[in-house]
Amino acid sequence: MKTVLLALVLVSLTLPALAQPASDDDVNAVAARLYCPVCENVPLDDCETAACRQWKSEIRYQLDAGQAPGAIIDDFVARFGQRVVGTPTDPTLRALALVTPWALALGAFLSGALLLRRWARQRRAASLPDAHDPQIDYRARVEADLRARR
Repeated sequence: MKTVLLALVLVSLTLPALAQPASDDDVNAVAARLYCPVCENVPLDDCETAACRQWKSEIRYQLDAGQAPGAIIDDFVARFGQRVVGTPTDPTLRALALVTPWALALGAFLSGALLLRRWARQRRAASLPDAHDPQIDYRARVEADLRARR
């Protein structure tokens, strides 16, 4: 029993020595999924402002403490809101954010197609002469008179 207890104590003492600090790649992997609080639409891993450096050091601290990347992102969202992530974490907002651009593009395409179709019909209708147009009758009479004079 004493040997098992001694082995457990020795293993627990060596665990902090085995823990490795978070690498820059680990920090940047989490930071790439977050956005700068100061700059608009700049990923945290690309930004060099003081706020971003502070956030990166906080991410490193949380990774060193053993938190999972998803938990770190959830913590930032809980503290700073949805604006720190590129796509909303709420399923309804996420679906709305992903569907809205496609719906707008489809609406614009259909509107453009209908507009082009209407223009083609108007052009075709304008190019066809009207059978009861007085200008056509007048022109035919003038041409007949000119042929008769020859």
